[in-house]
Amino acid sequence: MRRLKNISAVIVALFFTSVITAQTTGSTVFESGTEGHKTYRIPAIVQLPNKNLLAFCEGRVHGSGDFGDINIVLKKSTDGGATWSALTTVVDYNNLQAGNPAPVVDLTDPRYPKGRVFLFYNTGNHDEYSMRMGKGIREVWYVTSVDGGETWSNPINITTQVHRPNQPGINEAYTFKEDWRTYANTPGHATQFTSGNYEGRIYVAANHSSGPPQKNFEDYNAHGFYTDNHGESFSTSASIVLPGSNEATAATLSNGKLILNARNQAGTVRYRYVSFSDDGGATWKENYFDTSLIDPVCEGSILEIGQKKGKTILAFCNAADAKKRDNLTLRISYDEGKTWTNNTTKNKAMIIAKSPENYKGDYAAYSDLVKLNAKKIGILYEKENYSKIVFTICNWK
Repeated sequence: MRRLKNISAVIVALFFTSVITAQTTGSTVFESGTEGHKTYRIPAIVQLPNKNLLAFCEGRVHGSGDFGDINIVLKKSTDGGATWSALTTVVDYNNLQAGNPAPVVDLTDPRYPKGRVFLFYNTGNHDEYSMRMGKGIREVWYVTSVDGGETWSNPINITTQVHRPNQPGINEAYTFKEDWRTYANTPGHATQFTSGNYEGRIYVAANHSSGPPQKNFEDYNAHGFYTDNHGESFSTSASIVLPGSNEATAATLSNGKLILNARNQAGTVRYRYVSFSDDGGATWKENYFDTSLIDPVCEGSILEIGQKKGKTILAFCNAADAKKRDNLTLRISYDEGKTWTNNTTKNKAMIIAKSPENYKGDYAAYSDLVKLNAKKIGILYEKENYSKIVFTICNWK
């Protein structure tokens, strides 16, 4: 154990020589204890074609726990994130849980030339451990908006298409032999292929547990689901090969490829786990721990931000610390996630939020990314022991 600690110390030391503090501006979007909710968590954000921003999160009514009376709430910005609207509730599942918002703007449906917002989410009637023990159900839904988030459609339940539960006592259609139990989208935004063989495909990273609980959370696996016809029907991808892979985020690459970036729930290896697909996220060809992406068992966000020499430029943001949720860091990849900015590259990794000395608790945790223009990225993230969700703008080049 002593040797492992020493190795972690070397990794952290090398990391901090390869980053610079980003020049950022910021505003508080959701503040815990205000607007009818005790805590706000699990941020997600998208930009509309008219440049308005939609910021979503879970509004936890009575406390900070992952289960309970939880709504999906929304705020809008019409000035690039400088100011935000009053809170509106998009999904209220009575006294139970509605969570894991995964928004995406469908820009390829000719019926909606101004874009159509999809918001995927989950509902649940038991806490996560009870789900793993075979009690209750997590279901998968979506709603849409064609007026920039002002109004929303009736919810559509897609559980039988993208989930594999074995709970016929709850719903006679839930008789899948795979026996998936707990289930969660993303967290963060979903994505869409905008060119190539899979143009129009909307892709949502997700994860599930299957069967009874196993040691080191080996009953967990990340996967994805997708639609090729604007939400009329859905398919589920193969699961990635790492038992214990959990919260995941996805980005489209060139030539119909896709990258899935997941957390290792077991915490035995404190790096992000990545999988690559050559068929639009249906199956996985290459899988490994990315030792350049340190992770404390937390969420991360990945985003397509441009093209260079036919390759997709990616941004990735996470709490880049092996031990705690801190040192929120933005990295850039110019080779579709094979390598990331470091001290030898022109554009270095950028620290978005780092705790003061002797700070106790989680200073910067979950985040989501949004492309604002060719040079600017917006980061929506949890800050200061989940007391607020903040929006920050970073110039990445």
